[in-house]
Amino acid sequence: MRRREVLLGGLGALAAQSVAGGSGLAERICLFTDHLAGFEYQEVARMLRELRVSGPDLTVRRGGLVKPERVAEDLPKAANVFREAGLTIPMITTGIVSAGDPATRAILSAASQVGVRFYKLGYFTYKDLSQWRDTMESARLEILALAKLGAEFGIQAGLHNHSGPSVGGAVWDAWEILQSVPAAQTGFFFDPAQATIEGGRIGWNLNFRRVANRLKMIALKDFVWEKGPKGWKTRWVPLGEGMVDWPAFFPLLREAQWPGPISLHIEYDPGGATRTERYDKALAAAARDLQFLRKNLI
Repeated sequence: MRRREVLLGGLGALAAQSVAGGSGLAERICLFTDHLAGFEYQEVARMLRELRVSGPDLTVRRGGLVKPERVAEDLPKAANVFREAGLTIPMITTGIVSAGDPATRAILSAASQVGVRFYKLGYFTYKDLSQWRDTMESARLEILALAKLGAEFGIQAGLHNHSGPSVGGAVWDAWEILQSVPAAQTGFFFDPAQATIEGGRIGWNLNFRRVANRLKMIALKDFVWEKGPKGWKTRWVPLGEGMVDWPAFFPLLREAQWPGPISLHIEYDPGGATRTERYDKALAAAARDLQFLRKNLI
């Protein structure tokens, strides 16, 4: 029996255990497609079907599987391919930061027409930290306008707590911004790895508890800190091999209530010199991380 068959066979057993355990969370897992750029929709659908996930966290942004400028034509095509494979599109990841951008309406309209209910916002950036209040207010006004547009199309937005100079990386800033934004339309796309990068040992935990009632979606990945010639930096690694405190996080996750999917991110490079090798290694990486995830969701 080939390694892929052994790996996926074990994954299927764990999936069955998760369903039997009654958590229901394993059924909400989707796979972020950022690392699958360059593959055809049919190839991605085949991989997701083998992995037994609900569908893709589909990239609809520059460099994504669906190009924003072709969203009206290509998103329905992608949706048909995934539907024929027995999959849905639980969410899309976008670069949307303005309701006034014509591409925003086109993306949300196309997403709504194919049944997508959740989307990840793009990033609002602190270009000058001394002007943090102005940046937050500017982001708040844009997000408020996007919430109104989301209500029109029946799609909810998640603000990702990306580490670094992004609004939301500290979590408290996004929490403050979202107080004036309708909760039915906009909430958090919470990422415990990014929260740990900015929140250390306890900060991520407090932040999760603080925003739990505004969760929309969950993003999962893992990382380590490494010291190189230019100082400390983060490196992405498979789930369970990094610094995220999974034994503390998973109980919190199981207790939380939120409407959207769990998006598994393969941020590290699975490797592969040829197209076939890239596909097989991407499949193996996702299967490995899914084994860890499904085991801990029970």
